[in-house]
Amino acid sequence: MALLGVAGVARADDWMDNLDEALRVSFFKGAVTAELSGLMDFEGYYIQQPALAFYKEGGNYLLNPRLTMNLDAQITPAIYAFVEARVDRGFDPSDRNLETRLDQYAISYKPSSEIPFQIEAGKFASVVGTYSERYDSWTNPFINAPLPYENLTGVYDRSVPISAAQFVTWRYETDDAYERIPIMWGPSYASGIALFGQLGDQVDLAAEVKNASISSRPGSWNLNSEGLDHPTWSGHADWRPSPTWRFGLSGSIGPYILPNPDFDGVSSSMPVIPTGRTIYDYDQSTVAQDVTFEWHHWQLWAECFESRFDVPRVGNADTLAYYIEAKYKFAPQLFGALRWNEQLFSSIPIGDGQSDVWGNDIWRIDAAITYRWTERVQTKLQYSFTDQNLPGAKQEHLVGGQLTVKY
Repeated sequence: MALLGVAGVARADDWMDNLDEALRVSFFKGAVTAELSGLMDFEGYYIQQPALAFYKEGGNYLLNPRLTMNLDAQITPAIYAFVEARVDRGFDPSDRNLETRLDQYAISYKPSSEIPFQIEAGKFASVVGTYSERYDSWTNPFINAPLPYENLTGVYDRSVPISAAQFVTWRYETDDAYERIPIMWGPSYASGIALFGQLGDQVDLAAEVKNASISSRPGSWNLNSEGLDHPTWSGHADWRPSPTWRFGLSGSIGPYILPNPDFDGVSSSMPVIPTGRTIYDYDQSTVAQDVTFEWHHWQLWAECFESRFDVPRVGNADTLAYYIEAKYKFAPQLFGALRWNEQLFSSIPIGDGQSDVWGNDIWRIDAAITYRWTERVQTKLQYSFTDQNLPGAKQEHLVGGQLTVKY
């Protein structure tokens, strides 16, 4: 039976090779080339409730299918365009109905190989951090994201507190957890313009202006009527002293509160923005450091984020989050990964000479193993344990499995 299974996978792989040829076309004697590729994912989770990240609101089991389609086009040597479309139950795993959307689309222009810069415009991953380089299921050694990219804080982007004393209680709320925001929402596919350049052979530079903050939810990433009137500015610098090491520094600043008609206070009992201020006066400011190491069978990544939210009637709410991730290749088709994640929150004054922390300190350990059956098919199994300073939801176990087919 095992031999029949292996033979079946091999036949499927041959069929996918033929499909690849059919999905690659060229025009005008090769001046324009286009290729369609993608991933098919089938994920299953066992989750303790209440869930601490982006999963489902009730129940312990979740099935999450996903189809990703990528169209890449090279239009003369100077112009490159790409589109990424997905069919799934939402950008983050959930139990909602299937939907179709465009996650990314952009066009880039590079004058020539002699000029070390290019410009890109559209909806694409932020230059902040390094996780976007291995976000897709084929490249990511885990099923989920590192903690800084998915842990929901006590900050809301659609509500403002009436006082600092109320704000510190928001960290205990779980019924509307998805209304809160993390330091950075995954790879953050907000819309805007980016410039990429190089200084010699060792330094890479990138800067972008986007329509939404790095913590903004996926529904905010498309360009709205305001366009780039109230932008978020971000940048990243890489230094590669050797093929083994890479060191990076990122920065980002921009408003994080979403436009909300209730903030005008005319027909709402909700707290409103203080008189004389607007939502664009309240920024999220972030600095991040990253390190990458590759040597023989080892790959290591580490990032540390220091982020500050300027909260109405509160002031500065600071948080620090980091992770250290290691991947080891046991064999050409088998590799394992281990990741330590932690996030800490500052104290803020709440009146009468008292102070309190505004978030729940949390740590999580992730362990995963991946087996690549062929160059196109892999399976992944992951276990995560989370401990959070939150009464009633202190610890959480998560078990996930993933089947990925690459075409």
